[in-house]
Amino acid sequence: MALLDTLELNGTRTAYEVDGTGPPLLMLHGAEGTRRQFALIRPALVEHFTVITYDQRDCGDTVNPEQPATLSMLADDAKALLDALGHATAHVFGTSFGGRVAQALAVRHPDVIRRLVLGSTWPLQVSIAQANAEVAQALARLRSALPESAEQMAQYFYPSAYLQANPAARRHFASAPARSVRSERRAAATGDIPDLDIGRIAKPTLLIAGALDRVVPMALTLSLAQGISGSQSIVLPDVGHLAVTQAPDLMAHHLIDFLA
Repeated sequence: MALLDTLELNGTRTAYEVDGTGPPLLMLHGAEGTRRQFALIRPALVEHFTVITYDQRDCGDTVNPEQPATLSMLADDAKALLDALGHATAHVFGTSFGGRVAQALAVRHPDVIRRLVLGSTWPLQVSIAQANAEVAQALARLRSALPESAEQMAQYFYPSAYLQANPAARRHFASAPARSVRSERRAAATGDIPDLDIGRIAKPTLLIAGALDRVVPMALTLSLAQGISGSQSIVLPDVGHLAVTQAPDLMAHHLIDFLA
């Protein structure tokens, strides 16, 4: 069972959990997520890996300086956490914005990566606000109206058939933190476009896209293959943006198959 702990890393008190046995697997959550984003997929993974989850800056229980983080800073935090836990190398999985942190980690600290999995994410040099402008603008409006807009927001993250079969998912965003200085810093971090070339990523890489993803369209995730030589791709049918919560068993299957 994972227990919450903290470490002082790069001037930040980072909240993290470790569970399981086997090769280390570092999991990087999305823009407005926390380590809890992996609660449903963790049980299937801990039998195969030492699963490491943590809250990035301005997320969850982590406490950090009051300045916007850059992707390079977030990548360095991930490296520092692995170092502190005694892992010279690890498999790395990043979903959504966490996939961008994973890309930055793979470029800045290539030797730490064993294998890389990028889910429902987009290339470092692409602005999601421009690449999917209509949806990005709609989500910004809905975020400002939470929790009243929770059900409308869920419709962008989950397919309609899934929401009909799982009514509780309609309120997924109802408990999202209110907009604050902290959330504004996090929003600024998610818009960072670093000067990092993903063409330098040479580790075995798997791309996973949801066929019904409205937040990060499937084609945008699969376009990473143009920059990461030799990468493999998988499309999950009937799956939206939050694959780790909508289809945790399927996601775990593909992670175990590729990493183990």
